[in-house]
Amino acid sequence: MNLETTVSLQSIPSHVRVLIVDDHEVMRMGIRNLLEAVPNWTVCAEANNGVEAIEKALQFVPDIIIMDVTMPGMNGLEAAEEIGNSRPDIPVILFSLHLSEDFASHFHRGGIRGAVGKGEAARDLVEAVKQVLSGGTFFPAQAVPASNISQ
Repeated sequence: MNLETTVSLQSIPSHVRVLIVDDHEVMRMGIRNLLEAVPNWTVCAEANNGVEAIEKALQFVPDIIIMDVTMPGMNGLEAAEEIGNSRPDIPVILFSLHLSEDFASHFHRGGIRGAVGKGEAARDLVEAVKQVLSGGTFFPAQAVPASNISQ
């Protein structure tokens, strides 16, 4: 795998509660099906834009948020920053069709602890959630500037 990850010794909660944020219902359904196939993982709430994401994060206090970047109204980067200001304990994994170096400047801000491309979700999303909930990070190497990759 071509990923930049960090691992911590923190343990994953026995029951994982996920907030899914995407403006496309079919994407939310796919993510839900993928994540709820893991024993003791449930989707506690869904939102279709950044404003709803903030409201649902504060209302449901999930263990982790999977958030699309490009959405109408408030985008995922702005919402992640707002959530990080009020609930820095809730990690966010960005979820986008196109992860690039343009997004790299937003990594590690606003609770963002990972990023998964929509095209790689079937392969990477569950592992990303596990890494992040263990206290690590999960970022695709192609979206991380070479100067940020540890050797």
